[in-house]
Amino acid sequence: MMKKIVFVFAMMIVSSVELGAQCPMCKAALTSSRDHGKKNEQNVGNGMNKGILFLLSAPYFLIGTAGFVYYKAQKKKKLAHG
Repeated sequence: MMKKIVFVFAMMIVSSVELGAQCPMCKAALTSSRDHGKKNEQNVGNGMNKGILFLLSAPYFLIGTAGFVYYKAQKKKKLAHG
């Protein structure tokens, strides 16, 4: 089991590649709208960042839920066997 975890971790590190998140025009528009906005004003850049964080949370939620269900199943199995 430990070998599998180390292998997956090593593959994640080796295969990491820097990717461009946005096209240059979108990036420039979002950056300029965030820089020139007032402190209490909602702007496109802040909304885009919140949307990205929301989408980023979905995989963590799914993996966490699967881990919790697996943990509960293992605990129930362990209690059944004594």
